Amino acid sequence: MASVGATPGRTPQGPGPREASASFPSPAPVPDPREAEEEEEEEPAEIHLCVLWNSGYLGIAYYDTSDSTIYFMPDAPDHESLKLLQRVLDEIDPQSVVTSAKQDENMTRFLGKLASQEHREPKRPEIILLPSVDFGLEISKQRLLSGNYSFIPDSMTATEKILFLSSIIPFDCLLTVRALGGLLKFMGRRRIGVELEDYNVSIPILGFKKFALTHLVSIDQDTYSVLQIFKSEPHPSVYKVASGLKEGLSLFGILNRCRCKWGEKLLRLWFTRPTQDLEELNSRLDVIQFFLLPQNLDMAQMLHRLLGHIKNVPLILKRMKLSHTKVSDWQVLYKTVYSALGLRDACRSLPQSIQLFRDIAQEFSDDLHHIASLIGKVVDFEGSLAENRFTVLPNIDPEIDEKKRRLTGLPSFLTEVARKELENLDPRIPSCSVIYIPLIGFLLCIPRLPSMVETSDFEIEGLDFMFLSEEKLHYRSARTKELDALLGDLHCDIRDQETLLMYQLQCQVLARAAVLTRVLDLASRLDVLLALASAARDYGYSRPRYSPRLLGVRIQNGRHPLMELCARTFVPNSAECGGYKGRVKVITGPNSSGKSVYLKQVAKAVNNATERSLVLIDEFGKGTNTVDGLALLAAVIRHWLALGPTCPHIFVATNFLSLIQLQLLPQGPLVQYLTMETCEDGNDLVFFYQVCEGVANASHASHTAAQAGLPEKLIARGKEVSDLICSGEPIKPVKELLKEKQMENCQMLVDKFLKLDLEDPSLDLDIFMSQEVLPAAATIL
Repeated sequence: MASVGATPGRTPQGPGPREASASFPSPAPVPDPREAEEEEEEEPAEIHLCVLWNSGYLGIAYYDTSDSTIYFMPDAPDHESLKLLQRVLDEIDPQSVVTSAKQDENMTRFLGKLASQEHREPKRPEIILLPSVDFGLEISKQRLLSGNYSFIPDSMTATEKILFLSSIIPFDCLLTVRALGGLLKFMGRRRIGVELEDYNVSIPILGFKKFALTHLVSIDQDTYSVLQIFKSEPHPSVYKVASGLKEGLSLFGILNRCRCKWGEKLLRLWFTRPTQDLEELNSRLDVIQFFLLPQNLDMAQMLHRLLGHIKNVPLILKRMKLSHTKVSDWQVLYKTVYSALGLRDACRSLPQSIQLFRDIAQEFSDDLHHIASLIGKVVDFEGSLAENRFTVLPNIDPEIDEKKRRLTGLPSFLTEVARKELENLDPRIPSCSVIYIPLIGFLLCIPRLPSMVETSDFEIEGLDFMFLSEEKLHYRSARTKELDALLGDLHCDIRDQETLLMYQLQCQVLARAAVLTRVLDLASRLDVLLALASAARDYGYSRPRYSPRLLGVRIQNGRHPLMELCARTFVPNSAECGGYKGRVKVITGPNSSGKSVYLKQVAKAVNNATERSLVLIDEFGKGTNTVDGLALLAAVIRHWLALGPTCPHIFVATNFLSLIQLQLLPQGPLVQYLTMETCEDGNDLVFFYQVCEGVANASHASHTAAQAGLPEKLIARGKEVSDLICSGEPIKPVKELLKEKQMENCQMLVDKFLKLDLEDPSLDLDIFMSQEVLPAAATIL
C-alpha cells in the first residue's frame, strides 16, 4: 500500500504568542466571580526545534507545548544555503534551536545569521549547542524506545511498544532519529513544561506526528519505491562496485537530461519536495511550453550546450577563501562566467513575459563581464598549465615582466660566465657550467676528476664546496655570489609576486560571489526545465492545466511513462476523481489485466495536481489468511467512508470479489466500482487493459496461471478444488498423485537399505529402524 498525502495550508503547530485568542465578556449571562477566579490564563505556546544537517540532508524535530506533541520531518534534502530550514523556521517560529556543537561551515554560518537577525526581536530564537555524543544514533533510539508516553497503553509489552513506535517514527531516517534523540535530551535537561514540578514528573508527550511544510506534498519513501520515481541499482562498471550506484528504470531516470550537476540536483530536489504552489507550477510549465514550440528548438539546444559549461562554482569559491585555488579552477570559472553571459544575452532576446527569462536577463549583471574580463586579461592559462601553478600574462606587472625577461636570457648569460670561470680553474678540469637552483641560488658545477676520492680532495682554492650530486661538484665562487646579489632568487620572487596578484584577483571574484551564486540557481533551474521540455517532446507529454476550483483531478487518456517504454503496445486510460462522488474507487479484474499499472499512472498525475490526499491500495491482505485479509480491507475502507465528504481520494485494486458479492461496503455515491475490460475467446482470455465501470464476475485465475506457464494438470486440479469449495463439498486427495508419492517413498527406503554396510561394527540397526524405517512406513501405509 502506498500513500501520497498533501496537507494544504496548515502546519501542525499550536498557536504562538501572536496567535493567542482574546475573549471578551458578554452582557449575558454574567459569569460567577468565583468561576472567573478559577479560570487560568492560557500560557503562550513554546516551540523548541532540534535540527541536524549532514551530507546535504536535514533531520528536523520540534516539541510544541500547546498540544504537548513532538513533530518530525523525515530526512529531506536541502541546499547548502539551507533554504528548507529557513522555511521551517519561518513557519513554526521556534523559541529555541537545538543542534550539535559539531557542525560544518554551512550550518555554523546559518546559525550565526539567525542569532543576529534583529527583525526577530524579541522572538529571536535561542541557539543551544549540545555535545555531538547526545545525538548518537544508538543512544537516540534508546531514548525514543524507553520514553514514558501517555498515549501508549500500559498493557503493551516491550516488544509491542517497539512495534507501535516503529509504525509512527521513521527509524530508517537516521538524521531524524538523531534529531528526535537530541530533542528528548534537551527537553529532559530543561524540564520543558514541568519546570516547577517534582523531578519524578515526566515531560508530557501526547504523540508523535509527521509534519509537512505548506504548499509541499508529503510523500513517504514506500511511495517513491512503488511508483518507481527513483530506483538505484549497482553500477555495472567494475571500477565502481564499491561506491557506485546508478539510476535504474525510473521516472527520474527518463526525465534527467540535465547538462550540469546542479541541474540534476535541483531536479531530484523537485521530485523529493513537490510543490502545490500553482503560481510556481505554472511558471515552470510556461518555460517548458515555450521550448516545446518547433521554432524554439534551435534556441533550446544552444542554451543546453551553454549549460554544459556551468560547473561547481561554490567549490571554487570555497577554495578561493582557503587560498587552495587550482589552475583548473580558473579555467572552469572562466568558462562558467562566459557561458553565463551567453545565457544572459540569449534570454534577453526571449519573451520577457516569462519570469525565468526576465530573471536571467536582469540578474546576470555586468559583474559577470567584469569577472570574465579580469580573468581573461590576467591569467596565463597556457603558462599556468605548463608550470602547474598560477602565472600571469605579460604587460600586467612591469616588475614581473622584467624579472621574467632576465630569467629567459639567463642561459646564454650563464654560458658566458662559465667560460670566464673555466679560464681561472685548474687546467686538469675539462669543463664547467653555471647553474641556477631556486632557493639556493647560482652555483659553479664541475665534473668530478678521478683524483678526487676523499672529501678533502674536493677543496679548490677560491671556491666554497657545497655538495656532490651525480658525480658533479657544486661550488660557490666570487662570481656566483655577485650573481646572487645582482639577480637574486628570480624564481621565488616571480612566484611570490604572481601569488600576490592571484590573491588580489581572488578578492575581486569573492566580492562578486553573490552574482555567481545566483547564476548557479537560475542556470540549474533553466537546465531542469530544458531537460523536461526535451523529454516532453520525445515522449509526447501534454501540459496539465491547474484550476483552484477543481477539487480533484481529471486525466484524459493517461499513460504510464515507464510502462509505455517497455510494452509493445500501451492502452491509455482516463481517470477522474473530484467532488463528493466516487471518491473511493474499487477496481477488480484478473491478474495481469493492468490494475497496478493503472494505479501507478493515476498516482503520478495526482501527486502533482491535487491538494487532496491520495491513497493507493494494491492487493491489500494478500499475504495473510483470506478471511482476515478481506475483513481488514473492508474495515479500512469503511473507516475512510465514515469520514463522508472529507474522505481522501482512494483507489483500491483487489482480487477479493467477496468484498462486493457479500456487500461488505456501504452503498452510496462515495463508492465507485471499476473493472479491467476482458473478453473470453474460447479457452483464451483477452486483456484490453481498459478501465470501465462494473465488477469482475470471476478472477480468471486459471487463465492467468496458463499464461504464466503452469502445467495443465496443476491448473485442472486447481479448477476442481475451486469448484468443490464453491459447492461446499469435501476436498479429497487425487489417488493417482497419492500412489505416485507412495512409490517414491518406497524407492527411497529401498535405496537406504541397499546402502547399509552390515559388516560395519558401528552400525546400530535399532537406531536405523526407529529413525529411518518407521517414519517412512507411516507415509507409505
